[in-house]
Parts: sequence; structure tokens; C-alpha cells
Amino acid sequence: MKAEQLARINAAREARKSVVRITNIADGTDTVIVEGDAYDGPFATALPAAFRSGKSSQAEIGGKSYFLNVYVPPPRIVAIGAVHISQALAPMARIAGFDIKIIDPRSAFATEERFEDADLLAEWPEEVLKTSPLDSYTALAALTHDPRIDDFPLAEALRAGCFYVGALGSRKTQESRRQRLREQGFESTQLERIHGPIGLDIGAANPAEIAVSIIAEIVQAFRLRSLP
Repeated sequence: MKAEQLARINAAREARKSVVRITNIADGTDTVIVEGDAYDGPFATALPAAFRSGKSSQAEIGGKSYFLNVYVPPPRIVAIGAVHISQALAPMARIAGFDIKIIDPRSAFATEERFEDADLLAEWPEEVLKTSPLDSYTALAALTHDPRIDDFPLAEALRAGCFYVGALGSRKTQESRRQRLREQGFESTQLERIHGPIGLDIGAANPAEIAVSIIAEIVQAFRLRSLP
């Protein structure tokens, strides 16, 4: 691999962008494609599938054999609110292969006793997201019902292009939230990206079932996401 190709791969990984290294098995030549690059021709089908699956594989493309080495940033979930739903969501997220961070400034909720082995921060989202910004490989789940806590990270998630943005609350609550975000300058097309009420409609009746519906919707959004 050429030094400039290695540099592109390292820069993409540092910026939490997907990258595919395409190696011609016959002659060993390499091509590096970063997610968002323009590509067409024989790779037009294989590359989107590689970016979505995140799995390296061998492929026959244009009558030649290639190995596609795929580097995808680890997808993560940021849950706003150390609530009962988050207690159930945290282990489910880890089983499904997602890192998860839970943020809640309310110290009565954000305790180690309630969230063993969790990445838990008893701070305001505004402070946490300064040093740990959201990105397109992040799912944001707002779960507090408190606009003072939820609204800022929701707005940041829309600006950052998070692959999933969801918020707890009734349809009336959702409309009130959207109105507040409109007043911040967000367009209707942006607000349509918020999944609310959060989670797939499975008739969930308790926190654990709601967590199931949320993780299922996040997985669906990640695997079917549009590529830039």
C-alpha cells in the first residue's frame, strides 16, 4: 500500500468516516474509497453494499477478483436521560454491537448503582457534546421528556447528520418539540428525521419493551441508511 493511501485511510478513521480499500488480487494494486467519494462503473453496486454491511469480502467485479477491506467506525448510541428505558437499552445496545453513552445532569438518576458498567455522565448534554460531538455514525435517543435537557442534543443531532434521531413523547409532545426547533431555524424536512414517538410500533407496554422497539428502529436505520 502506498503511503498516501495509508494516510487517507488513517485520516478517514480519525474523522469517523467509512473507507474501503479495494485490492486487485491478480496484481496487488490498491484503490482507496472514502464514504462520500464519487464512484461508478463496476464498483457502483459492490461499494454501497460494503459500506452498509461493514464486512470485508472478496468480490468478482468486471471479470476480475478483488478483495474489499472495509473500515467502518463503530456505531454508537447516545441516550439522553438515565431513565428506566435507558437501563434496559444499555445492555441491549452492547449485545447488538453498539457503544452506548448515557447523559443526564440529574444526579439522582445518573448513578452507578442504576447503571453498572455503563458509560454514564451526570452532566448537561451541552458540556458533554463539546468534547464528544455527534456524527453520522451516532444514534441519538432523547428520553427525559424535559425540553431543557432534550432539545439541545436533538438540535445537535440534526445538525450533525446522525443516522438516527428519536425522541420519547406523545404526538402532542412531539409537535410542541418541533415548534421549538422551528423557532431555532430548522426546516420541516429536517424535523421529519426525528422518530417520534420513538421506536418501532410493536405495542410496547413497559420500559424493557420500549427499549426493544428503540434498538430495533436504530438497527433498521443503520442498515438501511442513505450514503452521502
